[in-house]
Amino acid sequence: MKRKYLLFLGILLSVGQVFAQNGLTKYVDPHIGSAAHGHVFVGANVPFGAVQLGPTNVFGGWDWCSGYNYASNTIIGFSHTHLSGTGIGDLNDILVMPATGPSQQNYVSTFSHDHEVAKAGYYSVMLDKYKIKAELTSSERVGFHKYTFGQGQDQPHVMIDLKAGLGWDTPVETFVKQLDATTLVGYRFSKGWANDQRLYFAVKISQPLKSLALSDSSSMMKSGQELKGKGVKAVLHFDAINQAVLKLKVGLSPVSYENALANIAAEIPGWDFDQVHQQADNKWEKEFSKLKITADEETKKTFYTALYHTMIAPSIFDDMNGDYRGTDKKVYHKPGFTNYTTFSLWDTYRAYHPLFTILHQDKVSDVINSFLAIYKQQGKLPVWHLMGNETNTMIGYHAVPIIVDAYLKGFKGFDVNLAYEAIKHSAMQKVEGIDYAAKLEYIPSERVIESVAKGLEYAIDDWCIAQMAKAMGKSDDYKYFSERAKLYNKYFDTKTNFMRGKLENGAWRTPFNPVSSKHREDDYTEGNAWQYTWLVPQDPEGLIALFGGDRPFTNKLDTLFSMSSEMGEGSSPDITGLIGQYAQGNEPNHHIPYLYAFAGQPWKTADLVRQITDSLYTNKPDGLCGNEDLGQMSAWYVFSAMGFYPVNPANGTYVFGSPLVNEAVIALPGNKKFQLKTVNNSKTNKYIQKAMLNGKPYKKSYLSHKDLVSGSTLTLFMGSKPSATWGVNPADRPKSITLK
Repeated sequence: MKRKYLLFLGILLSVGQVFAQNGLTKYVDPHIGSAAHGHVFVGANVPFGAVQLGPTNVFGGWDWCSGYNYASNTIIGFSHTHLSGTGIGDLNDILVMPATGPSQQNYVSTFSHDHEVAKAGYYSVMLDKYKIKAELTSSERVGFHKYTFGQGQDQPHVMIDLKAGLGWDTPVETFVKQLDATTLVGYRFSKGWANDQRLYFAVKISQPLKSLALSDSSSMMKSGQELKGKGVKAVLHFDAINQAVLKLKVGLSPVSYENALANIAAEIPGWDFDQVHQQADNKWEKEFSKLKITADEETKKTFYTALYHTMIAPSIFDDMNGDYRGTDKKVYHKPGFTNYTTFSLWDTYRAYHPLFTILHQDKVSDVINSFLAIYKQQGKLPVWHLMGNETNTMIGYHAVPIIVDAYLKGFKGFDVNLAYEAIKHSAMQKVEGIDYAAKLEYIPSERVIESVAKGLEYAIDDWCIAQMAKAMGKSDDYKYFSERAKLYNKYFDTKTNFMRGKLENGAWRTPFNPVSSKHREDDYTEGNAWQYTWLVPQDPEGLIALFGGDRPFTNKLDTLFSMSSEMGEGSSPDITGLIGQYAQGNEPNHHIPYLYAFAGQPWKTADLVRQITDSLYTNKPDGLCGNEDLGQMSAWYVFSAMGFYPVNPANGTYVFGSPLVNEAVIALPGNKKFQLKTVNNSKTNKYIQKAMLNGKPYKKSYLSHKDLVSGSTLTLFMGSKPSATWGVNPADRPKSITLK
């Protein structure tokens, strides 16, 4: 019997390899970042799809925010929605598990990574308990399951569990109804991080049911065709599995199960699993082909997996006919744009969305229109939006730089006046200390928690509003928001050279320990004074002046990266990937290595970029040093591997660092392309010696967005020692204001 099972297992493991990825998708390993604190999604999806179909482990705590962690060897089922890289968990909706034998309460099966395959658009695993091979693929709104049963196994069935979710999520109302022998529909309403999530589904089965058993949070299974309750479970029984293969198509909709059925009919009308798998692979290949690199195989694997991680969210949140459910819970028909959700804006405004303006120009206006629809429905722009819900997670009003960046880069297709109204409204709210900034004051630390972090983040957003006001001829607003953008200097203590909490009476808050980072109890958000002192990406020149010039500024930066990495008691678990007190694992730090360029020392940026990419991004399951946060960690790598990074999120400028790739070609609209070439690049030749743009000498240590997207060729000449001249002259350094 054991020999037969091993033979069966070997045959099954070869199935699904027919469409082995031979293009760029072969470099993607979804397991990278699935261990430790990476929290990435593992499973089958297509770029920006509403469906993220993958395994859910037995819940193990914070590091299972996505529902899966590489440390696990258990699977409770395959669910259709997952988050990727977040620090809070939710979703894992509509759990499906194939099984054999009598119906049971505990469907958990062990598995081995040796019998698991994860690719872009495909996932498979052998369920040890049932000797069933599960294969998954998807379209945008439909998950496709293929289950191959071992020989001689009786009582085959499939369990659909609407109660199951992560520890943060509780079902409020669930419903299942059988329409015919091969069709079920239903919904799952839940309360979690998304306070009022409503998800509808439809299931099409490749063969008729023998019987259906339903229950609601109890062990008693009842026959019947429909059931409503708080945690409905359905068990689909079959006489036998035709040719040992059972397939399910599960369509999702935010609006209705009728729309979910229509999504199945539109996206996966047939039953050819391999064809849908190939289509998913083709969709990923098309996206990866926008950015082709020449590099060693290991770098390609890290690079294209990072690029893959930047396309899991934001996720589509509408149906094939355009219907979607708004934040106000009303259904909107034919809005004229693709509606998106899952916006981790505190993280992604920094580099993810600037990358979006390069690689996904056709989707930028859809994202902005999604923001503006949310603004009209909930009365403010999104903060951290999830499945039609505002979670109000993290600080700042960071839809602002994303909108402003798009406007200043010339994107069309959205109502500019409404956009300006929305961003200005964000800055005039009377919550979270914004009212102090509105009066051109600092935020008193005894009045508002995390006052320093909030004040610094608001100043970034206000700088962006000022630039849009200027471009629209709103001179009074430009002057006012420019003054607000300078409020960061009110938190700077010239005696200690740190950004510090200040009391309402003007005194600095004491006691003061710049290493301390008491989670949610201090003047900083997931950080300390060492990390937040540099959070002025909108005006590095002004920050340098506060320090007293280039030398004291760079001396302090040197100390940041070279001092002890010891953290204070009760520090935030998000502070990871430490080099000194610099934390690559948390997003407010991401621009800091590039600040050396503003002080005329670009070679120090090169040193740090290479150190970070070499030590904190790997091809292993623990290859991310912190939460992925819906693509920001990976966007940092994608930019840095190409040799530049958007320090300022909305000024259309990319500061040079040290490219990892030998060549990069970005395909642009209008048959244009941007080509980066490096000469003599290697692990030791990491310093830029000189640059050429379109065949002409280029002395600046930054690149404009305009030059990039207009189609150009940039050549960087590398060497093993820092150049004494390149990027040193003040005239060649990056500037905060570079837009014309």
